[in-house]
Amino acid sequence: MIATIGPSAEARLLTLVTSSRFTIIDLIPGDYQRSIELITTYSTLGLGFVDASIIAVAERLLLATIATLNDRDFRVVRPTHCAAFDLIP
Repeated sequence: MIATIGPSAEARLLTLVTSSRFTIIDLIPGDYQRSIELITTYSTLGLGFVDASIIAVAERLLLATIATLNDRDFRVVRPTHCAAFDLIP
């Protein structure tokens, strides 16, 4: 189950993201293609574009740790560069 944290928490997250503590990664054409593959492969899961694009970027950058409240999708998907993602809340 995905927790609903509310608009104030979302606003705090966006404030943090726009600070200099994070690097914003733009999608490249290959990320869109990989997202399509993931959405198609995991169609019964209902994997959406946002989660698929996070996975695509993590694969491209060889990142194994993902911060998410969505355990379900990220535990099911098998990345190409590691056995499984290390999920942190």
